[in-house]
Amino acid sequence: MKLILSIISHDDAKAVIQALTQNGFSVTKLATTGGFLMFGNVTILLGVDEDRVQSAIDIIKDRSHQRKQAIPLNTELENHYYPHLPMEVVVGGTTIFVLNIEKFERA
Repeated sequence: MKLILSIISHDDAKAVIQALTQNGFSVTKLATTGGFLMFGNVTILLGVDEDRVQSAIDIIKDRSHQRKQAIPLNTELENHYYPHLPMEVVVGGTTIFVLNIEKFERA
């Protein structure tokens, strides 16, 4: 048994979770925040038999997309903010961890 922990963009969460559940995976969804821009994202947890790990990873990767986003940069000069040209950054995609489970029980 493995635990898949995947941090995905909030924008992709619905598609990822729907695809996983349609393929027989049980998903726990946690609302989380983090990363460089401190945007909202979703962390999903899946308990998966070892022979289905790659299938789950493929579904997550297929529905988690990186995209470019412009963010404004500001500089403070004499207590006034002066906008600069926006900076383009890559957001989205997924970070996936696969962890070994020593013991699993349903109560």
